[in-house]
Amino acid sequence: MTLEGYERIVGAPLVPGSIVIPLAERDELASVLGRPAPAGETELHPLHAYIAMQRGIGSSIADLCAFADFDIDDGPLMGSLQVDIHQPLHAEVEYRVEGEVVDLVRKSGKRMTFDLFTYRERLIAPDGTDTATATNSFVLPRKEQE
Repeated sequence: MTLEGYERIVGAPLVPGSIVIPLAERDELASVLGRPAPAGETELHPLHAYIAMQRGIGSSIADLCAFADFDIDDGPLMGSLQVDIHQPLHAEVEYRVEGEVVDLVRKSGKRMTFDLFTYRERLIAPDGTDTATATNSFVLPRKEQE
């Protein structure tokens, strides 16, 4: 159930941004993964889709926490992540990154109360099509039962 009073943030847009992944970063990641990138190709490893969304969105983790009235210094935890790749991602191409808040749910147990904050990001190709989407959730521990 969405927290009472927080319905206003569901659907709220994240600050959009953009990103270009240089060919050199493709080669660096390929090297780390033990798979040298083929010469002359610009296609990126699928992991770059998530990296691009995180680096390209205009909202920081602190900004996201602020949606839920949560101080980043209180230690948000990564809850879950689902990345869907819709088409190959290429180096040296400018992608737009957009997103929105999906949900904020309160969970309580015997020892802890926390909010589960979910947001979605989209990596958008120059032609306007979605290249990838990521749905992220953060666990926001609350210091006391509210």
